[in-house]
Amino acid sequence: MGSKEPIKAVIVGAGGGIGSSVCEMIAEAGGEAFLIGRDSSKLQTLASRFGWGFAAADAADWEELDRMVSSSEGLMGYINVAINLAGSVLLKPMHLTTQAEWEKTVRTNLTTAAGLVRCCVPRMFANGGSIVLMSSAAATVGLQNHEAIAASKAGIDGLVRSAATTYASKRIRINSVAPGLVKTPLTERIWSTARSAEASLSMHPIGRFGEPEDVARAILWLASPEQSWVTGQTLGVDGGLGSLKTLSVASPTQPPKPA
Repeated sequence: MGSKEPIKAVIVGAGGGIGSSVCEMIAEAGGEAFLIGRDSSKLQTLASRFGWGFAAADAADWEELDRMVSSSEGLMGYINVAINLAGSVLLKPMHLTTQAEWEKTVRTNLTTAAGLVRCCVPRMFANGGSIVLMSSAAATVGLQNHEAIAASKAGIDGLVRSAATTYASKRIRINSVAPGLVKTPLTERIWSTARSAEASLSMHPIGRFGEPEDVARAILWLASPEQSWVTGQTLGVDGGLGSLKTLSVASPTQPPKPA
């Protein structure tokens, strides 16, 4: 992907909070996108703002996803960026998780991501491109009741490293972002409840939850052709959740007092 080419992206899971921010930033940069997700009304509302194409589809069905990506090529001419934002939240200990819940979590988080890589890389062989997937801080730090999410998102990290190695010679870069808790409709039942919000906030050393724009900026940074030397990376955008230890809840403007 040349440094002067505008972004022409396929975005899976575009109808969520982060997806809306990603779309706005792509449009502001002069790019365009084809939106894929389950909720056709949300996609239509978002796509109509920018004059883009969209399709309601089960992105975990690889054959269906491939047809949708083909449709995007018909509208945009080619694609040089693919972004997967599909995800789910299941907060249960392993002994209470049903097989159906486990399989749904893996299908939504990991199978969708793998399918997007599978169908997009051949379309980038000629000119290169960038694929950005969605990991999680839960993949690297032990979080209570996150077993299914952690396992599926850790799979994303492994997929990124292996696929980035496989396709580096084709100038196809594959990376992911790993957010902490971001204030989106998907996570609202956590951050909108005082008790769970307090517990979760205490694990984010920066002292606040993420906003969709925080993650969208990181996604666009990785997608940009200007980052042509960045591949195989999982970028933590998590307020320190994945790498820093918080001993006590501190105000973001008041650092802990020295001992």
